[in-house]
Amino acid sequence: MNAAQPGSNRFPSQVKYIVGNEACERFSYYGMRSILAGYITGTVMQGGLGQTADRSTEIIHMFVSANYFMPLFGAWISDKFFGRYHTILWVSLFYCAGHGVLACSDFAGGVDGRIWCLFSGLALIAFGSGGIKPCVSAFMGDQFKPEQSHLLQKAYGAFYWSINLGSFFSFLVVPWVKNHHGYSWAFGVPGILMAIATLIFWLGTKHYVRVPPNRETRTAGFIKVFWHAMTSTKDAGKGFWSAAHQRFSAREVDAAKSVLPILGVFALVSPFWSLFDQTSSTWVLQGEKMLAFDLLGLHIGAEQMQSANPLLVMLLVPVLTLLLYPRLGRFATPLRRMSYGMFLAAFSYVIVAGLQQRLEAGAQLSVAWQMLPYIVLTTAEVLVSTTGLEFAYREAAPEMKSLIMSFWLLTVAAGNLLVAFITKTFAGSGGDAAVTSGRFMMYAGLSFIVAILFSVVAACYRYRDAEAAQGR
Repeated sequence: MNAAQPGSNRFPSQVKYIVGNEACERFSYYGMRSILAGYITGTVMQGGLGQTADRSTEIIHMFVSANYFMPLFGAWISDKFFGRYHTILWVSLFYCAGHGVLACSDFAGGVDGRIWCLFSGLALIAFGSGGIKPCVSAFMGDQFKPEQSHLLQKAYGAFYWSINLGSFFSFLVVPWVKNHHGYSWAFGVPGILMAIATLIFWLGTKHYVRVPPNRETRTAGFIKVFWHAMTSTKDAGKGFWSAAHQRFSAREVDAAKSVLPILGVFALVSPFWSLFDQTSSTWVLQGEKMLAFDLLGLHIGAEQMQSANPLLVMLLVPVLTLLLYPRLGRFATPLRRMSYGMFLAAFSYVIVAGLQQRLEAGAQLSVAWQMLPYIVLTTAEVLVSTTGLEFAYREAAPEMKSLIMSFWLLTVAAGNLLVAFITKTFAGSGGDAAVTSGRFMMYAGLSFIVAILFSVVAACYRYRDAEAAQGR
């Protein structure tokens, strides 16, 4: 049985190229992010940029926001013009260039020049990483036939496991390179891994299943159908989509109709990302006020502590997907899993606030204490993020999968934009208000409220995928 006709219970053989590409790409991305907070706030004598904690938080979350806004563009050019395969391959080259700019920032001269290199490099990385995001996750699903839909939960679990395999090693390797060889090499290593990721993806070229873009299938996109339905005159007593049926086929209208209910769910996910992505900003800055420790010959400080998240994900994904979810049945539908995760994420910030309160009182704490909120937040991540990818792909019509993936990623952009806005609006005179117990508790309270609202929306949602409604 060949790769083009895999058995219904076997993963398509070409999946290994996508998973390998994702592992190396995530090493490059998270490796760069692992040292970003320290680079921005570090002293000029140490090779840093000498900025405040609030400024560092703003830059990092604006970058992440841009990174997750670009999927809209990536999905558009993929679905409209080039298809997912070519979009991934070509946009990855900009990604490599961004790492190169950061690696060469020492040649820019003074601090001002290096800041400009920082912004230029981050812009290219945001364009590259964001541009391929919706395409890679949707391209993964494209490799499975309809009769293999029951494998998607495990497939996206493996996909997410590979993400965390790459990021786990990046959080250990890249800070070590920075400590021993400086920031230029520390930014260069992720660039090398991104080049390897692009090569791995290219090696699978002849094996892939490729869904043609809309220009080849001549299928109308969501925006076109939705705009026509919204602006055209409707017959009395007819529904919102009645005008669209007069111009577009039933399949095109049905595909467009699949988008809005999913977006209603996505609208409440952004606050989760406001919490999760602070592990690379405020959590690192908190950790720098704590005591490092040695473990199995490794020196674990604030930057290395970030490796706890991917390590825990690699442990939790198989436990949850293979052992727990099948036993929960209907209580493990995608949206119920996401609801549980959002409550856990809010609770993790109660723990973070408690640690910060002790630091503010003058206590000396080991950075190992951050393992407690990491365990809670990482469990939440698996419940929300892995499930969100699965939900987005299973519920979207075939013609809208890249678009839906881009909207899922847009929730990350909105969450990080919220952090940047809050940090800017409530900035303290000392430039470190982002790392206070009061700020952490504010995020916890906001997230508990949103988790309750999400649970209500989840209870009212009607699944298109019948198996998803049964928790399968």
